[in-house]
Amino acid sequence: MHPVDLAIIVVYLAAMPAIGVLVGRRQRSAQDYFIGERSLPWWAVCFSIVATETSTLTVISTPGLIWAASGSYNGLTYLQLPFGYIIGRTLVSFVLLPRYFKGQQTTAYAFLGQRFGSTMQGVASVAFIVTRLLAEGVRLFAGAIPIQVILKHFGLHTSYWQIVVVLTALTVIYALVGGIKAVVWVDVIQLSVYIGGAIIAMIVLAGKLPSDWTSRAADAGIFRLFDFNFDILHLLTSQYAFLTAVVGGAIFTMASHGTDQLIVQRFLACRSIADGRKALIGSGIAVTIQFALFLLVGAMLWAHNGFRTLPQLGIKGDDVFTNFITSELPVGVAGLLIAAILASTMGALASALNALSNSTVADLYQRFTKRPPEDSKLLRHGRIWTLVWAVVFAVFGSLFSSRNNPVIEQGLSITGYTYGAMLGAFFLGMWVKRARQLDAIIAFVVTVAVMAVVVLAVKIPPAPGAKPVVLAFPWYTLLGVLITLVVGGALSLRHRTAETTARKEPEPV
Repeated sequence: MHPVDLAIIVVYLAAMPAIGVLVGRRQRSAQDYFIGERSLPWWAVCFSIVATETSTLTVISTPGLIWAASGSYNGLTYLQLPFGYIIGRTLVSFVLLPRYFKGQQTTAYAFLGQRFGSTMQGVASVAFIVTRLLAEGVRLFAGAIPIQVILKHFGLHTSYWQIVVVLTALTVIYALVGGIKAVVWVDVIQLSVYIGGAIIAMIVLAGKLPSDWTSRAADAGIFRLFDFNFDILHLLTSQYAFLTAVVGGAIFTMASHGTDQLIVQRFLACRSIADGRKALIGSGIAVTIQFALFLLVGAMLWAHNGFRTLPQLGIKGDDVFTNFITSELPVGVAGLLIAAILASTMGALASALNALSNSTVADLYQRFTKRPPEDSKLLRHGRIWTLVWAVVFAVFGSLFSSRNNPVIEQGLSITGYTYGAMLGAFFLGMWVKRARQLDAIIAFVVTVAVMAVVVLAVKIPPAPGAKPVVLAFPWYTLLGVLITLVVGGALSLRHRTAETTARKEPEPV
């Protein structure tokens, strides 16, 4: 590795924890630690949401989505999914967000506690913790894969566990000391770094492409945006089908950004409900622009690689951008891109640590100890649990030694098991007035069990004699919501009347 590239990476790795500590070192209360005393500007929260949902694999893999493994091209059809995201986040901002800004709630699951009882709140929190542990722990390891490949190319031979431990140690420094304020402001910097890296990559590529590449891309279908194939099997199995991406994507993002504490915690840090709406809807627009940017990088890489398909290139779509970074970027730019990849991994991990700590303290410790909250004690517990979860993540991520482990795929799809149950429980509480706590818990557990079978075992043959494929992931959440509402609604019919008074639960801090 060139000394300039190495210096950029080292400076970045040292600067992020230092900036995070400086920004958030003066924590005055648990409210300050978990939601920044609702004082953060909406635009910073917006960028933090985008950085939180962006992983290393997003940065590396999105350019490769231009290609299809079969030898054809997906073009820009992946952008249909964030179109659905904008719709879903708009619905969340008007349906769920007002409920979160009532009182002094710091977690999404406090609503379930107020509507059904503390047991249901605890069940939802445990589901969130398990989901986030598996998804983020595996994503941490998955993020180490391209980092190891890049470092190996530059002569630095590392193990996956070494990368995992270093990234976790650097991230926990500012997440532990600075709380949500440090996480959000470092996210803003990290988002700027990897977006800046993508723009620089485009500038470098632009100087290497033939003048007619855009017309050739248009003729080859590289700029195709919509997939209006309404064949029922295509709709069920392809995430690139228009209805699947837009409708399924909207429902999916209602769960991921309306009921997942990882995201809810961020807009709860806004100054007002109006600012929360700006941050949430703005994040949908920003992530669409981000995907468009990385897909444009992919289109340029297609032209740069001789207008060839993946079988002709002999590589996977995930490897196209990585190969370009390691082989063709000038000195300094390669270091910046590697720093950008590190940024996306550290940002997602920091967000997960703070959200897990928040949910553990507010939804489990505070609810089940039944003790009057002492702010200094809650703040101390928040920091303790941040450290605990950091250790858990480091250990869990270090257990993997091969990128071919099937557990990785299961871990990355774990949200398919729980998102539908989570969003369904919220809808059950809002729409089915007869529903009680036991109804909600049974419906939640049944949905998770059914969705586990759907995700792991259900296969759909796309054509006679063809290899069976799985249900497209955007439909998982909608299916889970329907199961929860049907089961919970049926159980609620046992009760003669609806509950007429809200439960008197202690306000979470």
